[in-house]
Amino acid sequence: MIAITEPYAARTGHMRWLVCALLFAVVALNYVDRQTLSVLKPTLQHAYGWTEIGYGDVVFWFQAAYGLGYVVFGRVVDRFGAKVGGSIAVTLWTLAHMAHALVTSTAGFTWVRIPMGLGESGLFPCTLAAAAEWFPKRERALAIGIFNAGSNVGAILAPLIVPIITIALGWQMAFILTGLLTFVWLAVWLIWYRRPRAMPGLSVTELAYIESDPQEAQRPVAWSRLLSTRQTWAYIMGRFLIDPVWWTFLFWLPDFFAKRYGVDLKHYGPPLIAIYVMADIGSVLGGWRSSRLLKRGYALGHARKLAMLACALCALPVAGAMYADNIWLAVAVIGLACGAHQGFSANLYALPSDLFPRWAAGSIIGLGGLAGALGGMLMSMYAANVLQHIGSYTPIFLFASCAYLLALGVIHLIAPRYTPVTHFTSES
Repeated sequence: MIAITEPYAARTGHMRWLVCALLFAVVALNYVDRQTLSVLKPTLQHAYGWTEIGYGDVVFWFQAAYGLGYVVFGRVVDRFGAKVGGSIAVTLWTLAHMAHALVTSTAGFTWVRIPMGLGESGLFPCTLAAAAEWFPKRERALAIGIFNAGSNVGAILAPLIVPIITIALGWQMAFILTGLLTFVWLAVWLIWYRRPRAMPGLSVTELAYIESDPQEAQRPVAWSRLLSTRQTWAYIMGRFLIDPVWWTFLFWLPDFFAKRYGVDLKHYGPPLIAIYVMADIGSVLGGWRSSRLLKRGYALGHARKLAMLACALCALPVAGAMYADNIWLAVAVIGLACGAHQGFSANLYALPSDLFPRWAAGSIIGLGGLAGALGGMLMSMYAANVLQHIGSYTPIFLFASCAYLLALGVIHLIAPRYTPVTHFTSES
C-alpha cells in the first residue's frame, strides 16, 4: 500500500483550480450536447414513429463509436498531451452534434451519433490527463470529483434549455445553439490552456506543489504489457460494470418519467434537476472523502476503496424506483444512485494516475472507456428489449442497485493491495 501521511501543503496558488474550472465547463457542455437527444426522445419518437428497438440502436452505435474512440484518444493523449487531444475531440463531437439537425429517422441519427461518439470519447482521457498534469495525487481525486460534477450540471441544463429552444425555435435549433456554446469553450481552451511549466502567471511555489510527486520520463509501452497487468484489469472491469448504469440514466430517464408519471417536455426540468444536483453533490463528496482519508493518514488504496464502498451502499435503494408511489420518491432514490455513481467514479477514475506512470495512464483510461462502452452497448440492447417486450424498468433498476458493490468486489479481488506498477520497460 502507498501511505500518504504528510500534511497537505499550504495553499500555494489558485491557477490549478482555474484549470479545474475550465475542465468543469467542458464536461458540462459535453453533457448538454449528449443529453439533448434523450430530452427530445419522447418528442421525436411521437413525431417520427420511432420504436424502442430503433432508439436502442442509436444508443448502441453511439457507444460502439465511443468505446473505439476511447482507446484511440488514450494513445493520442499519451503521445501529444491533453491540449491537442482535447481540441480534436471537442471539434469532432460538436460538428457531429450540430449535424443532428439534418436528420429525422433513427437510421439518420445513428449515422451522426457515430462521429459524435468518437469525439466525445476523448473528453475524459483529455480531462484526466490535464488533471494529472496539474494536480498532485493528494488532490487529484478531489479535482476529478469537481470537474466530473460538470456532467451533472450539463444534465441539469439540458432539460432546462432544450425544451425552451425547442418550443420557441424548433428541435433542430436545440442542437445548433448548444453546439455553438461548445465552440466558444474551444476558443478559450486553444488560447489559454498550457502545461504548468508553460503557463504564464503560475507561481514558483504552486509549480513546485504541482510537481511534488516523483516525475518520470515519457516512455512508450506495448498493449501486451498493459494487458498483462492486474491493475489494468481492475480498472477495465470496474468501468465495464458501472458505466452501463450511468449510460442508462442518461439516455432513458426522461422516458421513464414520461411513461411512469406522465411527465411531458415542459416538465422534465424539476425532477431531472433534482437528480443531477444530487449527482453533483455525490461527485464532489466522493472525491472529498478519499482526499480527507488521505489527509488523515490512510493508505491510498484504503482511502479510494472506502470511499467507493460508501458510494456502492448508497446505490442499493434504486432497486425499488419503479414502485415509488409518487415521482419525488422515485427522484430521491434515483438521485441517490446517481450521486453514488459519480462519487464512485471520481475514485475509480483516479486509479490510472494513482497506479501507472503518467505516460501510460491515457492508454489505461482508453481501455477502461472501451470496456465501459462495451458494457453500455450490452445494457442498451437489454434495456431496449426489456422496454419493448416487458414494458417495465424494474429489471434495469435491479441491476443498477447492485452494480457498484459488484464492481468494488471485482476491483478488490483483482488488485487487493492497490500497488503502483513499476515493471514497465521502455520497449514498445
